[in-house]
Amino acid sequence: MQTIFENLTIGSFAKAAEVNVETIRFYQRKGLLPEPDKPYGGIRRYGKADVSRVKFIKSAQRLGFSLYEIAGLLMLDDGAHCDEARVLAEHKLKNVREKLTDLLRIEAVLSQLVCECHEKKGRVSCPLIVSLQEYEGTH
Repeated sequence: MQTIFENLTIGSFAKAAEVNVETIRFYQRKGLLPEPDKPYGGIRRYGKADVSRVKFIKSAQRLGFSLYEIAGLLMLDDGAHCDEARVLAEHKLKNVREKLTDLLRIEAVLSQLVCECHEKKGRVSCPLIVSLQEYEGTH
């Protein structure tokens, strides 16, 4: 018995995977998703494994993995390479933590500048603009 996820056209496949058709084609060009053979005079068909693969790609993207990193993860998808997948995840986690540190620093500086803008009403020079001009002069 065939399920609704077998023998899908590209449009039905995209809908089942919750992406658009161009996303499917893009993943195929990038080598993330195999392109099924096209029977003579027919159309390509996709199945449940293809839907799962696209959902895996989208989930990995939401976690911040690049398409290059996702390609690496897809090569490890047989379940026997947990150590390699863990190393990739640890590297990604390190990058996320570094970005968070940078974002917290940026937030603190912007917060301080906004406070200074509120406190210095009526002055000719804006503390935010002056700070950005001084920063550019130092780099």
